[in-house]
Amino acid sequence: MTAPSLRGALLAAAALALTVWNGPAPAQGLSAGGQGLPIAVDADQAIEWHQEQKAYVARGNAVAKRGDMTLSAGTLVAYYREMPNGGTEIYRLAADGKVHIFSPTQNVYGDRAVYDLDKQVAVVTGDALKLTTPTDVVTARDSLEYWDAQQLAVARGDAVAVRDVNRIRADLLIGKFGESKPGVLEMQRLDGQGNVVITTPTDIARGQRGTYDIKTNMATLTGDVYLTRGDSQLVGQTAEVNMNTGVSRLLNTGDGKGGRVHGRFVPGERPGGGTGGPAQ
Repeated sequence: MTAPSLRGALLAAAALALTVWNGPAPAQGLSAGGQGLPIAVDADQAIEWHQEQKAYVARGNAVAKRGDMTLSAGTLVAYYREMPNGGTEIYRLAADGKVHIFSPTQNVYGDRAVYDLDKQVAVVTGDALKLTTPTDVVTARDSLEYWDAQQLAVARGDAVAVRDVNRIRADLLIGKFGESKPGVLEMQRLDGQGNVVITTPTDIARGQRGTYDIKTNMATLTGDVYLTRGDSQLVGQTAEVNMNTGVSRLLNTGDGKGGRVHGRFVPGERPGGGTGGPAQ
């Protein structure tokens, strides 16, 4: 494999930052090719060829750049396999040590990053996992993932997505992408599974499952739903939260399974949780 081929393989890992979670991203999937753009890889210590392990390694503050995409890490590794026609192909990319993947609009931080080219799955792990965009901050405890073929982004383990004054927390958050215009992907929906909590300036909504439609800015919660404002609480099986207006509605599903909706209201309470007594 030539040096330009190695550079192209290493740089492919940088593309995961541009397709994870929110914001525009190129519609093509991750690949080991250079996509026709100039590529540069450098490292403080060395770029090595490990023939027995069938791997190329860039060590010491390794940096891979293509266009406005950059991946930096302590070590970058490209694993390859031999093909029947005598050539080689990269099947796995790995970055280790203070991984930072960024473009002008997005940043991904973690300790390790792996991209499986066969499965088209990128996974970032480690402490203080975080993705930032101009409008969103996403954090997770276990991993940040991107499933290229399915156009899904996944945050696992105490996952939190924050936009402006609104926050969504769940055991698992899944972002689903679609083309906003030809060649450009944007996240269109966010699904939460397990202990979903939506927090607005006035309300806290809890449920077992949740869906957030980004275009309409509406969220729906199902499964043991609790809507809380101050000391007042509504209980049911389904709720809608309008993130634009702050209006929350508890619904009877009408299928005979949800039962009646229930509310407990504190006399004199003001919107937002305060009471109606004289100011102190």
